Amino acid sequence: MSIFGGILQIQRAMKRLENKVAVITGASLGIGRETALTFVREGAKVAITDVLEREGIALQKEIEDNGGEANFWKLDVSKIDDVKQVMQSVYDKWGSIDVLVNNAGIGGANVPTHELSAEDWQRVLDVNVSGVFYCSKYVIPFMKKQKKGSIINLSSIYGIVSAPDVPAYHASKGAVRSMSKTDALLYATDGIRVNSVHPGFIDTPMVQNHLESMGDQKDEARKALISLHPLGHLGEAADIANGILYLACDESKFVTGSELVIDGGYTAR
Repeated sequence: MSIFGGILQIQRAMKRLENKVAVITGASLGIGRETALTFVREGAKVAITDVLEREGIALQKEIEDNGGEANFWKLDVSKIDDVKQVMQSVYDKWGSIDVLVNNAGIGGANVPTHELSAEDWQRVLDVNVSGVFYCSKYVIPFMKKQKKGSIINLSSIYGIVSAPDVPAYHASKGAVRSMSKTDALLYATDGIRVNSVHPGFIDTPMVQNHLESMGDQKDEARKALISLHPLGHLGEAADIANGILYLACDESKFVTGSELVIDGGYTAR
């Protein structure tokens, strides 16, 4: 075997997140769950955090039953004291936090801006924007100490373009996009990379709930959603998880402040 062939064989044998500790918010279902499973397969220890306790504990058990290492922490990312406590607990358990995936998010009320209540507006920003801030705030000091880390913030196609609906959600995802770039610049010299991911419509519980809210029109609504994507189908959670994996591992060591768009061509129109 050639030297080059031997190197390739070694690289294939190495898992892409070997010995890394990752915190994933909103990890019990959908994109977060698939990301947790993907990370564990690639050698990471995963902190599953979510408000959904039953689903999170079940995911931890599934991972452990298959030889992986994970632990569930119940966490509402909109509560700053809880975020601080959980991040410290993760660090105390495993001795590092190498990757943070800010995935937790909610859709909010689908009403025009002038009909949107202040309470509905604030709730979306508390989770989708403040949650990203709080988690980053309390993980970055650990990453600074290590002089390395990767933070991946889940934005949306609606952090890049918009549509005439869910105004609070669109505002929040635009904020996440900008926050990612700011932190990328602030912490580059600390070896901390910060990037945003922008999914199109993905076949997850959030999208399914949206379609169910259409009642008898849900089948037509699904066809309409699909038609917005030039590839002709909705995305799968694994499509996003694989992109997140790339940003989490050392293969993307020269990538920061970027926007990874995974949208079936939605924003290319």
